Amino acid sequence: MMDAMNAAPPALNPNRHMTARADKVLLHKGLLLVIIGLAVLVGPMFMAPSGMRDVVAASAAVGWFSAVLGGGFIVRYGQRRRAAARPSHAVTDL
Repeated sequence: MMDAMNAAPPALNPNRHMTARADKVLLHKGLLLVIIGLAVLVGPMFMAPSGMRDVVAASAAVGWFSAVLGGGFIVRYGQRRRAAARPSHAVTDL
């Protein structure tokens, strides 16, 4: 009972700022990885035939990995936002 009385309300949670910042960093990383992955996958179509084009085209697996990993980060960001928006059902007996 004493722990429930001493718990800080969600609005006054000192770690809330750090959690929001970590969520934003996760979103930025996800978007950056998706952009890099798409650039690696689509880039060779717009490059002039050269050795560099062949190297970029050969790294398609890296592009797919980057795009999928970035998509996973974005999905995780959405899950965190959805969980933060839900009201907590903490028991507070007074």
